[in-house]
Amino acid sequence: MDALIAAAARALATGDPLAALKRVALRDDAPALALRGIAMAQLGDLPRARDLLRGAARAFGQGAPLGDPVAWARCIVAEAEIALVSRDLSHSSQTLKTAQSTLAASGDRANAAHAGYLEARRLLLIGRLDEAEAALEKIDADALSRPSAAGCDLVVAGLSIRRVKTGPARAALERARQRAVATGIRALMVEVKEAIRAFEAPAARLIAGGTEHLVGLDEVERLLASDAMIVDACRNVLRAGAAMVPLTTRPVLLALVRALAEAWPADAPRETLIKRAFRARDADESHRARLRVEIARLREALEPLAAVSATRQGFVLEPHGHEVVVLAPPTEDEHAQVLALLADGQAWSSSALALALNVSTRTIQRSLEELALAGKAESFGRGRACRWIAPSVPGFPTSLLLPATSLSP
Repeated sequence: MDALIAAAARALATGDPLAALKRVALRDDAPALALRGIAMAQLGDLPRARDLLRGAARAFGQGAPLGDPVAWARCIVAEAEIALVSRDLSHSSQTLKTAQSTLAASGDRANAAHAGYLEARRLLLIGRLDEAEAALEKIDADALSRPSAAGCDLVVAGLSIRRVKTGPARAALERARQRAVATGIRALMVEVKEAIRAFEAPAARLIAGGTEHLVGLDEVERLLASDAMIVDACRNVLRAGAAMVPLTTRPVLLALVRALAEAWPADAPRETLIKRAFRARDADESHRARLRVEIARLREALEPLAAVSATRQGFVLEPHGHEVVVLAPPTEDEHAQVLALLADGQAWSSSALALALNVSTRTIQRSLEELALAGKAESFGRGRACRWIAPSVPGFPTSLLLPATSLSP
């Protein structure tokens, strides 16, 4: 490694991309391309950074005159980090795993551990909590650089938050804060600060006894540990102690039981149930017949937790010795889940949003179009380079309790 390359690498390690570019900006050899790519990424020009790193990876790849598997693997890891920041969540995880194995076999423990951290963070973003946790367990934590260790702490915090475990989440965020301050890297400190702010923000609305108020994650955790029957409209499940009835794929039943729970201990009129479940303005006999069918299905689904009885006006929920409460998102919006992801301040592609929420790309595109018309989202770029961001909108929903592929504790 020549002196200019070494100096540029040291500058990048301390978060000074301009100093690095001063040394390699006019060079087109493979090591310089790689360092220029990392520098451009730190400066925020992600498309240019990706192009430079891909050029370096080709130059270092198998069969190339300067073939160097370790250098190739490092370029792949850097490109994967750019893909993560730019929310290109479809980036090939298999290529990253190959690069990680190459780095581990060569003794580059730090970059191999960093590759594992990037994969864990991608899995967290798309809601695959069990897989993200398994990826974290495989990381050689002692080999992580201080910035990577801070990022890894953010993943640990994210997993704990999504599993509603505030103690481990708070501890991980504090570790991340201390490590970020020690690095002196401003962007990392801002990222950790934003994560702490999101953690301390209201996580849900608690609706019970005809009243509602915002609650933090601590109160959500205490509620989930109680013996109350909870209609969890954040994760689309019913809970009572250790018992859980998932309703993610049964939106009509979820709407019915939520309406019944909000009215509890009183009954919910049939007209209200029809409007909430079927979105019908005027109830006719066909709606009433459909309501009877759906109530029968609801009784079957709720059998371990509660009964549903008919009254003169409608139906009433009769829990098996439990108090009934509703846990709802902080903001009720048809596109709340999309806004929750956009609220992280990053630019998302429609395909990444679809992957994270496990819906079709066309569904996401319709949501984004409606949000754009309402002034709640805006786009830049065209075609595959099109990205979406959310302007600063008061009362944006939190991503803390987004539905996940795994809901296990």
